[in-house]
Amino acid sequence: MGGPRTQRDVAPFLSNIFADRDIIKLPLQKVLGQLIARRRVEKVKQQYMQIGGGSPIEKWTRAQGDGMVRLLDRSRPETAPHRYYVGFRYTEPSMHEAVERMLDDGVGRVIAFTQYQQYSGSTTGSNLNELYRVQRRLDPDGQLQWSFIDRWGTHPKLVSAFADRVEAQIWRLPEDVRRTTPILFSAHSLPLNVVDRGDPYVAEVGGTVAYVVDELRRRGIANPYRLTWQSAVGPLRWLCPQTEAAITSYGARGFKSLVMVPIAFTSDHIETLFELDIEYGEVAEQAGITHYLRAEALNDYPPFIDALATIVKEHMDAGFPTSPQLLLPDPGEESAQTALTRQWIADQAQRASPR
Repeated sequence: MGGPRTQRDVAPFLSNIFADRDIIKLPLQKVLGQLIARRRVEKVKQQYMQIGGGSPIEKWTRAQGDGMVRLLDRSRPETAPHRYYVGFRYTEPSMHEAVERMLDDGVGRVIAFTQYQQYSGSTTGSNLNELYRVQRRLDPDGQLQWSFIDRWGTHPKLVSAFADRVEAQIWRLPEDVRRTTPILFSAHSLPLNVVDRGDPYVAEVGGTVAYVVDELRRRGIANPYRLTWQSAVGPLRWLCPQTEAAITSYGARGFKSLVMVPIAFTSDHIETLFELDIEYGEVAEQAGITHYLRAEALNDYPPFIDALATIVKEHMDAGFPTSPQLLLPDPGEESAQTALTRQWIADQAQRASPR
């Protein structure tokens, strides 16, 4: 998805998001989407000002890429040197820029490695649709051979890294509430019309939570937990329970401590630094919660960097496979663009298959 580097980038960032029917489908999209985007610009600018003026997501993405390729060069020297390219959906550096650089660099094989660890048609799916359009324009003859890592929310090393971050916060709690404090796993919400068409995101986020909880139980941490949803905007109905409402509810029921876990994010950005830390921190304070802790984002945490490198190495070692899940359409309505993208992915999988 990316994030605005500066205040000037906020308006086009929001405009691009609300124009994308993969992420949010509105009646009269071109009119209503842009109206929502314009109305949110000043508010969102102020939010970014409170976290330094812009999004740090590019910084963290590049730190992760740097660390990942260093590990890959050591663990898989036969395909070294490895390079990474950053292509965001709604901001610079764009996917167009990334593919253009690959072609200029003479790259032959590319792994499209989504940094959304749980798949949704509104996130990874939207990015793949854009990638299809970009490669059609820039590489019609197919110089680049693609494979795809489209979901990895239950990989053991990712699960372990998340559990490390949660465990660190549990040990910060006062001893008298350490075992009873609820853990709220918070993920970016989705409009219900996306869920209704059969999008797998809810199940995949739930899968990550289940694996992390199982790892925490193995470590002797048996706190109660719930999965909640944040960042709903616009007039549509979104997934519930919403994180803000859950915080208020637990405060009203007498809970004085909460541990928040951004389970669908691996890098700090506005949803962690502003929404969870500042906005919901104020909600928690008003609700009487005196110990409001948030598990650190994975960012450049070395076990997480190792997870990224391991996932890519396993993909290469296995012969660049395509997930059967990626080739299965949702049972509900599907756009013509998504069908075209899926056929392109299937064609790329055929190219990668042993003859």
